[in-house]
Amino acid sequence: MKLTNAFSILFDLFLALKVATGPTLRSILAEPTLLLRPTALSRLYMANIWEGGFANGTDEGARPVKTDLITPNADGTVLDLGAGHGHSIRYFDRTKVTRYVAVEPNVLMHPFIREAAHSVGYHESDGSMVILTCGAEDSASILSALESQQVDTIISVLTLCTIPHPEKTVHNLVRDVLKSGGQFLFYEHVLSPRDDVAWWQRFWAPVWQIVFDGCRMDRPSHLFLDHLQVEHDGTMSSPWKEAQCWGKPEEPEEHLFWHQVGRFVKK
Repeated sequence: MKLTNAFSILFDLFLALKVATGPTLRSILAEPTLLLRPTALSRLYMANIWEGGFANGTDEGARPVKTDLITPNADGTVLDLGAGHGHSIRYFDRTKVTRYVAVEPNVLMHPFIREAAHSVGYHESDGSMVILTCGAEDSASILSALESQQVDTIISVLTLCTIPHPEKTVHNLVRDVLKSGGQFLFYEHVLSPRDDVAWWQRFWAPVWQIVFDGCRMDRPSHLFLDHLQVEHDGTMSSPWKEAQCWGKPEEPEEHLFWHQVGRFVKK
């Protein structure tokens, strides 16, 4: 792997520090107790990174992929894992997606989700939108908020990299929250199949994780879904009747953020 590619991550790290450090320090000066609450501080820093330009830039870079993945497939009640600023809404066919459920534990993101949702007609007042402050791993709270109604579509866009215990989380979401015939749509950066790229992903992962609120750049998230086994009638088997996984078009093999895209349909 070329060293220029291996160290390309430094630009993003520098930019993140540049846009987020100042606003975060000002918040700490206004509220020094943030230093005693590491989770709140990390989420504040991430919110400042996202608002500082990373959110729109990341969305723009994935626009063709998300248009092809989300627009023709998402329907019914959609559960958006790690909704961020609600960018997934931009790709909905409003005539097909009847309810939007955003899972976003970082409450600093919620105003952006509401703005995006309201712009296309999803509102909490009529029940067409729900924002949940729990994490994706809390499937019990998700089901409780949905009054035990399963969803038609789960969307995960650059989210499985941050979820605690991702394999267990995916298992529980598919088993308990996704209805039969429902779809799991994802676009994730994952561990590269190339040993040299994977080595550098693992090298940088601890640094990236600190700056980007727990994001791991070395997770094989696509394999968690592809290899998933769920108990049915006393035996473990794949829950999928359809499984498609592909790469981001024209993405260089040496890219540290190597992406996979997928559409999985539950039996």
